[in-house]
Amino acid sequence: MDDSPHKILVVDDEPDLERLVRQRMRHEIRAGTYSLAFARDGVEALDVLAKSEPFDLVISDINMPRMDGLELLERIPVTPDIRAVVVSAYGDIRNIRIAMNRGAFDFITKPVDFTDLRLTIERTLRNLGEWRDTVASREELAKLENELEVARRMQRSILPTNFPSGPCYKLHANMRTARAVGGDFYDFVVLEGGRVGFAVADVSGKGVPAALFMMSTRTLLKGAAIGTRDPGEALANVNDLLAADNSAMMFVTMLYMIFDPSKGTLTYACGGHEAPVLVHPDGCATELPRTGGIALGVISESKYECHTATLSPGDTIVLYTDGVTEARNEAGGQFGIERLCTAFGNKPPADPEAATTSVFDAVCEFVGDAPQFDDITCVALQYTEGSA
Repeated sequence: MDDSPHKILVVDDEPDLERLVRQRMRHEIRAGTYSLAFARDGVEALDVLAKSEPFDLVISDINMPRMDGLELLERIPVTPDIRAVVVSAYGDIRNIRIAMNRGAFDFITKPVDFTDLRLTIERTLRNLGEWRDTVASREELAKLENELEVARRMQRSILPTNFPSGPCYKLHANMRTARAVGGDFYDFVVLEGGRVGFAVADVSGKGVPAALFMMSTRTLLKGAAIGTRDPGEALANVNDLLAADNSAMMFVTMLYMIFDPSKGTLTYACGGHEAPVLVHPDGCATELPRTGGIALGVISESKYECHTATLSPGDTIVLYTDGVTEARNEAGGQFGIERLCTAFGNKPPADPEAATTSVFDAVCEFVGDAPQFDDITCVALQYTEGSA
């Protein structure tokens, strides 16, 4: 195993950034985890890249003199063996989209939140490590199933493992993939004003194509989410981008919610996905109203309606994919929405992790020894006591 530090090139024209980054990341530098280099613009960055050993990660501002970050992305060798993360102004979805089309793996917004920066670096390098592991072992893989397993680990490496929380809410998510690489995903995005967005989605098909379409959709959703307060508008933006370049004719169902803890309100939009389930403090569960909207990637300029629900302290909202309701037992029966609503045993889940566990346990008990044919994904938010 290579224990050498990950080489990171930071490209930004702000004069105090190098001092600030070195100070905030001094522990990683001293531990030999990261080796940092800096450049003031794209021209200087190309010179550093040409004269130095290969870098693992380039973090570049978009707006810079002489050569901006978008042009730099076209000039540097953004290959599967190097990753790029761009830094953009808040809500600059146009430049973020261009950067992603030019090979950027992820993005962060200004002013830079160093906690988010650290998590983005870790997630990006983790994905890079999975890729390098795949390349190193490719010649030794004897069966397609082994390659799919590596791809599945790569897919899971980009899913959040740290869940947002606040004084009056907690979030949790879990996914159990089927034997082949799948297309389910979930994601979270912390928004301005203390709000939090979260989504669950299911891509059509199975295998590597579905996983790749999933990763593209996740990136587009993250960009759209920070550009609007309206979940329906966010889904419409993602839909138009997917539909514009979709020669494979794939699609994705998605449920996207924004929770405002100051008001206890959930505003959500749905693109062909299952309705969320609300679990009350007495353990009873009901479906929330469905909203209009077809699956994303099918028809451009589709409209997605929003609905707002007000939670009470102790309420838990549960999002899921059809791998839950369409799970089949050995007799061919489906789990169904009714079993989902009774999965909590007439008592409230202690926290959102307990809510997702209850769903998975209920599905597992129902299915028995029947094989799992679809990914199972579940996201839960619990509105806790002490809310505003």
